[in-house]
Amino acid sequence: MNAQHCTVAEEGFYGTYYPLEQAGSKAVIGMIGDDPDDYMARCAVKWLHGLGIPVVTMSPEKKDYGHHSYPVERVESAVAFLKSHGFEKIGVVGASTTGMLALVAASLIPDITLTIALTPPDFVMEGFYRDGLDGMTERPGDFESSLTWRGEQLPFLPYAYRHPEYWQNIQAESKKRKDMVVSRPLFDESERRHPVQEDERIKVENIHGHIVFVGAEDDVLWDTCTYIRRMEARLAERPHTCSWESHLFEHGTHFVFPEGMVKTMLPIGFDFLLTRIFREAKGYTKECRQARIDIDRSIRRAIEQW
Repeated sequence: MNAQHCTVAEEGFYGTYYPLEQAGSKAVIGMIGDDPDDYMARCAVKWLHGLGIPVVTMSPEKKDYGHHSYPVERVESAVAFLKSHGFEKIGVVGASTTGMLALVAASLIPDITLTIALTPPDFVMEGFYRDGLDGMTERPGDFESSLTWRGEQLPFLPYAYRHPEYWQNIQAESKKRKDMVVSRPLFDESERRHPVQEDERIKVENIHGHIVFVGAEDDVLWDTCTYIRRMEARLAERPHTCSWESHLFEHGTHFVFPEGMVKTMLPIGFDFLLTRIFREAKGYTKECRQARIDIDRSIRRAIEQW
């Protein structure tokens, strides 16, 4: 794939532009993967290219797996970059933590008119680092937001635990449930100790265009289906101009990616791999696969109708 690497110093964001020779008026900012050029990001690009969509991939820094004080203006710069290349419709897609980033960015940047959020929370998360401090894979920031806007920290839901208890709790829950990683109890406890405040919630009513929410009930990282239902209720209660659709599944795990993208990543064996990562998928491989097929169809349709 042809690619143009973008830097904060030159283009205002860290990422990679993957153009198409015969592109229309639409382009997408993809925040899938931990680096703009890693395997998952490139698989997402191939899937979107198959739909005729050029892509800019983004991440905080090169192989920076943490999320802390990330300037949302970088997404704004990516939007401006795509507009300078003649694209009239700009979409954004994110999964997990970047599902949150996609929603926040769309709520602040009116030029984004399609927002695809896979397994998102409905609040701004506290920032976290993956720098291996004290042998811990991940640690919370010192009450630092995951996102900033115009130089200001966005209000966030604080984690229930500090370092090193934060990762020790995740490790203990993962071992108990026999999953690769389990952080849902951490988020539940965080909300119990500190109910989400209004200024910490994502203002989804300010999003333009169309929103696609996707989540599964058996997600063990956080209770994304509850979060999505809260966003639906928020949209129902407040003035807004956007439209939205939600796709919630009983089985699907945290990996609710479109099936076509999954097949690009791993043509065979993904069902088996999923059961090794998430115990919840065992006995439900057909249901998880069907969820991914439905997600694929829904996102394809949303992009076509956009």
